[in-house]
Amino acid sequence: MNNKENNEEQAFTEAEIETAKETLIKMKRGIFKEIDAGIKEGSSKDSTEYRGDNCDIASSERDRELSYMLGDRERKKVREIDNALLKIKEGTYGTCDECGEPISKKRLKIIPYSNLCINCQSRLEEEEKKQMNEDYIDHLSNLSLMVEDETFKEPDE
Repeated sequence: MNNKENNEEQAFTEAEIETAKETLIKMKRGIFKEIDAGIKEGSSKDSTEYRGDNCDIASSERDRELSYMLGDRERKKVREIDNALLKIKEGTYGTCDECGEPISKKRLKIIPYSNLCINCQSRLEEEEKKQMNEDYIDHLSNLSLMVEDETFKEPDE
């Protein structure tokens, strides 16, 4: 398939754009409903209730932390949805933010708020993975320095 045919295949019809817009709006509303339900659930718990033993307290703290992390993930998703809606308005929906090439319709059907083509997304994930590995190695080397540090050793008697 030549480049012209590929570009024609990638061109979105008005109906496809409208469907993507509706899907994005539904996704955003769904996220807000989930957040609202979580807020209502959290506020319905009595803060004076029995806190339990250390395991119960740790479990409660873990649940609160997971809820906070979920909130971060959901906020990021809402930003990505808003970005996709803006791109629809500007007429640039389906164009990769990184390389400017079209994002495949197949990818946008699965993740309608995608702002990167599959190649740029893969490259980004590889870079993030590499950075995580480097951070982990740095963390491990810092731990070994602490073990060797005489400051933390008990004096010999």
